[in-house]
Amino acid sequence: MLGACSGPLSALDPAGPAASSIATLWWTMLVGAALLFLLVMGLLLAVYIRPGFGSRLAGTRWMLYGGLVMPTVVLTALVVYALVLGERILAHPDPRVQRVSAHGVMWDWRFSYPDNPGAAPTDELHIPAGEPVDVLVTSGDVIHSFWVPRLAGKIDAIPGHENIVRITADRPGTYRGVCAEFCGLGHTDMRFTIIAHEPDDYQQAVMEAGS
Repeated sequence: MLGACSGPLSALDPAGPAASSIATLWWTMLVGAALLFLLVMGLLLAVYIRPGFGSRLAGTRWMLYGGLVMPTVVLTALVVYALVLGERILAHPDPRVQRVSAHGVMWDWRFSYPDNPGAAPTDELHIPAGEPVDVLVTSGDVIHSFWVPRLAGKIDAIPGHENIVRITADRPGTYRGVCAEFCGLGHTDMRFTIIAHEPDDYQQAVMEAGS
């Protein structure tokens, strides 16, 4: 059961700030759900052990507090937390953030570097480690989805539209990505690789990668 908690495509093994925030939200929801489950199971067990447990409280009050008040409080807190977190990881316009392009077609990704004149397109995406990068995601045919679980959340690649996802790799290394939207028979093979370089080596790596 724990086999998917680590590895190159695990969202629970974050290697960037956006992915860390998403993983934190996941753990928060898991803990919250576990506590609610234990509470309900505890009440159920109490009823079996002590018949008549809770009979002093009217049935309408059980329904009001257990079925309305408690879920409202818990879900409201989770929604507010998720919205605040989501706002923090959105790619707000920032001219200081470097841009790269990811173009999806059945069943492949092609990457280009609009902020690096002279850099040729590549099959692997190259980014500088420790720096935010805006990925401009587009599609040439059907809807795809650009997802690097260890670096950021998913973003759809939609024909005729440009979506942006901001990624940051905490350290140099190789990170795996996939298309997370079923797009035909070759969907499972629509994988890609992101290579994060030391910032001082990035420009040279991009130029050499496309040669």
